[in-house]
Amino acid sequence: MANSFNKEERVAFESILEGFQDALVLSRNVGVYNTDQTMMERASDTIWRPQPYIASSIDAAPGTDISASYKDSTQLAVPSTIGFSKSVPFTLDAKELRDALQENRLADAAKQKLASDINVAIMDVAATQGTLVVKRTEAAKGFDDVAEVEAIMNEQGVVDYDRYLALSSRDYNGMASNLANGGAAAGRSFGGDKSNSAYERAFVGQVASFDTYKLDYANRLTAAAGGGNLTIDTRDTGGNFYNPSATSTSVGGQINVDNRTDTVTVSSTTNVAAGDCFTIAGVESVHHITKQATGQLKTFRVMSVTNGTTMVISPPIISNQVANEAAEQYKNCEVTSKAAAKAIAFLNTTTAAANPFWQKDSMELLAGRYAMPDNAGVSVLRGTTDQGIELVMQKFYDINTMTTKYRCDTLFGVVNKQPEMSGIMLFGQA
Repeated sequence: MANSFNKEERVAFESILEGFQDALVLSRNVGVYNTDQTMMERASDTIWRPQPYIASSIDAAPGTDISASYKDSTQLAVPSTIGFSKSVPFTLDAKELRDALQENRLADAAKQKLASDINVAIMDVAATQGTLVVKRTEAAKGFDDVAEVEAIMNEQGVVDYDRYLALSSRDYNGMASNLANGGAAAGRSFGGDKSNSAYERAFVGQVASFDTYKLDYANRLTAAAGGGNLTIDTRDTGGNFYNPSATSTSVGGQINVDNRTDTVTVSSTTNVAAGDCFTIAGVESVHHITKQATGQLKTFRVMSVTNGTTMVISPPIISNQVANEAAEQYKNCEVTSKAAAKAIAFLNTTTAAANPFWQKDSMELLAGRYAMPDNAGVSVLRGTTDQGIELVMQKFYDINTMTTKYRCDTLFGVVNKQPEMSGIMLFGQA
């Protein structure tokens, strides 16, 4: 006969689920996709999720006949995987179970750790795959810092709502200090509550259209060690530009293409590392809708180094410098001057916290679900948060040792569907 939870354990689990949901701070600010678990098992837990279309318009004048102007559209998609299976196991013997508080405390710790795992996974994906890079030469101060993040998003056509910025504790508190010292003396006229909250609770809140959050753990990006004379060929013949495609044809037939990265050839990749941020002289970002150059250099990230002269970068250089319908539709940069050796300049010049920011539609959380058999000698309790993330608690009693085994589990995935709608802000850079 299967073990069963007593009433106290059920109440404890309900409390755990509530606390688990409350602790999922970052997951509330990303999209959630609830998958069909049977299909996911058959597809190795991977599903392709569509990226947003970018439409283009034409001039219909003179007249209204546009019969010669119809073009194909290219749908881009990215592979999304339920790749995180997190578990917290613990045991209690028959003597320890006399103190019910121990069970509650261990379960509460399990809840905190699993919620932290989800938050950290979201932060890691945003911080390592986001390609918008804002470099600040000084420590975090306040509005001007966040305004730079807003500017880089606005210039490239990222929608102006559901924007989030997560800051390391020291950077966040630096902004709070700026608000706490605000007032007439600082030339600002916002209400006293804003300054009081910053002073009393180190609370920043919304700044320059971004909801801000404080991280108790933040990724750190190491200073770039690549040489200062790296160059890349931006001529048409250099072949470093990219033309997006929905599918490619191989021996096995048509397969989907992940268009978030491309392999480019540079003068040398010595000491270049994944995560490095850089710009290319003469390669400007464009507004993704209007395709107008912004006058600002496009930022790129190194995803991996292939060999001594090639590396994988994100986003690809989609410049449409050799006319292509898909490249015209998804153009993300303008090569204002072409040359065989355009200078690469690294932005992460000093090791610092990588503070991620994103627009909600760029990040997605995939909810997974375990299938536990009934009447298998293990008691199972499960619950689902508002976002669809499942928390499972199991219990098994071993009569030989009078020990009860517990485990709390959650299954999920995180995907950055559009790296050009997310990025990082670095402070204290030379």
